Amino acid sequence: MAAARLEGGTDRTGNDGGYVLVTLGWRATARPARGGTAIFAAAFLAAGSLASCSVNVPDPESSTPAPVPSVPAKPTITPGHDADAVAARDLPLSAGGSLAAGVPVEISDGLREVPGWKLVEENVQGQNRFVRKDGCEVTTRLSLNQGALAVGGDDKASTEALFAYLDQGIEPASLTTETLRWGADDDRPPRKVQVLAFNARAAAGGKSFTVLARLFATAGSSAYITAACPSPAALATAKADVAKYLPLVPPGN
Repeated sequence: MAAARLEGGTDRTGNDGGYVLVTLGWRATARPARGGTAIFAAAFLAAGSLASCSVNVPDPESSTPAPVPSVPAKPTITPGHDADAVAARDLPLSAGGSLAAGVPVEISDGLREVPGWKLVEENVQGQNRFVRKDGCEVTTRLSLNQGALAVGGDDKASTEALFAYLDQGIEPASLTTETLRWGADDDRPPRKVQVLAFNARAAAGGKSFTVLARLFATAGSSAYITAACPSPAALATAKADVAKYLPLVPPGN
């Protein structure tokens, strides 16, 4: 099984990109032209009955990729950039330009330590998958080299472009602004990072699900989190766990 994800360039493991990989829940889709809610909902209707699958969708802005190392190089220090200062304050969508260029934002795996949750897939091409006893599932995905979707250093517009690429039927007006924890350190005052969310109404007999994402235009990376549960009530508790235990981690934090 695999959650919704979009790739351009390389993932955090350094695997070759040059394509967009789109997989929604338990059913794959290749850039559907319309019907955002319906398409996303359909991805979860077949939960448990379909094997995971992937679709490679050519990225029109990507040329033939050059070979990349199997392990990404460690981020370098950016002269004149105060990473600690950025990590010490909230990061609204308007503040993405304060990040160092080309240094990715990470995603914590803290949900693995929460009673009731189990890590069942770890760092598979940048993806972690967690399941809970009640049937809820959370998947996180970190992607690098997302410049093809970046819109002039504007994280909000860039993230809207990411959602639109996944499904052209998703209008910006259907996305809401939500927050996750910013930083995995518990010895500092809590900070928040804004993300955009797509919260779909579950079809009859289907799973309730949400997608949280942010494309950091300056950093050149994206964080993508999906949560799916048997009921809206269960999803609400899963989202609360995501917000508490899966912070986005600033570079150098």
